[in-house]
Amino acid sequence: MTFAAAALGLCATAARTLGWRPAEFWAATPAELAAALGLLSPGAPAGFDRDTLTKLMENDHG
Repeated sequence: MTFAAAALGLCATAARTLGWRPAEFWAATPAELAAALGLLSPGAPAGFDRDTLTKLMENDHG
């Protein structure tokens, strides 16, 4: 399978399953795509909660 064929298949899956448009697919990292599709291994950390996100955003001065 070529990269182009694999990318097209993944883009189609993201469109059907997640409602992503091509720009959203190409902007996502492989880890983000895997997490959004529920493909993370069992026991993998779920990320962070809203409180942690809020604290990070408050400290973002960029």
